[in-house]
Amino acid sequence: MAIATLASRAAGFLRVVVLAAALGLGTRLLDTYNVANTLPNAVYELVVGGAMASVVVPLLTRAALTQPDNGVVYAQRLLSLMVYGLGVVTVVALVAAPWLVDLYAPSFTAEQRDLAVVFSRYFLPQILFYGVSATAGAVLNIRGRFTAPMWAPLCNSLVVIGVGFIYIAIGGSTGIAGLTAGRLTLLAAGTSAGVFAQMVLVVWALARSGFPVRLHLDPRGIAIRRIGRLGGWVLLSVLAAQALLAAATRSASLSGPGGVTAYQNAYAVFQVPFAVIAVTVMTATLPRLSRSAARLDHERIIGDLSLAVRVAIVAMAPIAVAMTVLGKQIAALLFGHGHSVASTVHLLGLVVAAFGLALVPFTGYMVLQRGFYALQDTKTPALITAGVSAMGVAGCVAAGWLLPSAYIVIGIPIAYAAAYTVGLVATAVVLRRRLGRIDGRRLMRTHLRVLVAAAVGAAGAALAVRTLAPIVAPGWTGSMITVSVGGLAGAAGYLAAGRLLHLAELRHLVTTAMAGLRRPGLKW
Repeated sequence: MAIATLASRAAGFLRVVVLAAALGLGTRLLDTYNVANTLPNAVYELVVGGAMASVVVPLLTRAALTQPDNGVVYAQRLLSLMVYGLGVVTVVALVAAPWLVDLYAPSFTAEQRDLAVVFSRYFLPQILFYGVSATAGAVLNIRGRFTAPMWAPLCNSLVVIGVGFIYIAIGGSTGIAGLTAGRLTLLAAGTSAGVFAQMVLVVWALARSGFPVRLHLDPRGIAIRRIGRLGGWVLLSVLAAQALLAAATRSASLSGPGGVTAYQNAYAVFQVPFAVIAVTVMTATLPRLSRSAARLDHERIIGDLSLAVRVAIVAMAPIAVAMTVLGKQIAALLFGHGHSVASTVHLLGLVVAAFGLALVPFTGYMVLQRGFYALQDTKTPALITAGVSAMGVAGCVAAGWLLPSAYIVIGIPIAYAAAYTVGLVATAVVLRRRLGRIDGRRLMRTHLRVLVAAAVGAAGAALAVRTLAPIVAPGWTGSMITVSVGGLAGAAGYLAAGRLLHLAELRHLVTTAMAGLRRPGLKW
């Protein structure tokens, strides 16, 4: 799963780099494209995305355990409900496109706004594609097949990368005024074609697994009212998260040209390790947690949650250090080429470094919330998420008031870090009351050891950067050398300190990874 996610995320990153080279990092055209392409994801998450992990997977797990057909008809009806419901949502979103653009980018010029509305009407059908892909992926997960949904985004990225290269080859403009109707259609239709390809791959994998993919004209019989009750609190949770995303995007747009792109690309860097490691851990753990919850086995829930948090934190800490120490070099390595504006690349590096502060608390917070979802408690995490988002929104607003306009975007990840640290503590306290304990001593011991090991790794990486600064020239080659040497120095320091501190989770992580690499084959 981690290998598949890594490949998909690497391709996703290449997609970001190709689009930055094609449309110009720091240009109004790329900002407009990025905002419009945010809308289908935002609407999908608002309507159903958050329910996938918190409601759908636990319900599918229980149906597989309790129904004589192993939950096949239940899954078919759930897939049917998603298709019909998201079809209606897509039509409504297409009508509301101008208002959605105004919500996310109030500072756009009239020219940018008009183009964003046109882009969004090509992009918003992705809502349906994402919904079908996610539901089919959830059914595959319940059937013990995790790999195909992890590979599927690779198809999406490859299609969009091809679109970007074609746009460059035909001499596509980096200015809005030079965007012809044909080139606009290439960018817009090509981007949605990538999401469609992702959906097709997951549905094909589901059919190949032996599951009869069939839509029911009447999707009732799956306890829609129960889903509605559970999903109501999930809606609050997603509303809160989307409010934070909207506030962050609006604040980033106040940083001037390139602000939105700097925030979104830095957030993409932030999401890569989270998706490869934490999402893999959560995807594998949630069905187990749900089965234990169905059997009222709280001790196993506590043990699985504790292990998931400790392994994820041990894996994330050195990456967070690398982002913080090497943020500027990472930005130059990934985005300092093509039509990119140098000042935007520099700003992006600072935002990447600030996001490194948020990686560990965000990971711990997201993993622990799976304990509530396994217990089919969506109210508690929704209320906590609302509080976290309120803190994050306040932080984004404060950044807009207190920082110079060019640096407002740097305050956004700092607001994230503060909000999710509070959220992590609150989630741990409430979950402890619910379960009686959460293996707190072991969690605290692991966190302290990781903190010391990470500090040693940070010192090694910082020393390498300082040593190389007067030797290597600035630019792409120098950044590659600095990232490589600094990353190796930081990793060596972290591993050495972890060994001396007897970080058992680090040994467990390495052993599991090596065992996965030695497997003779992967089942789809």
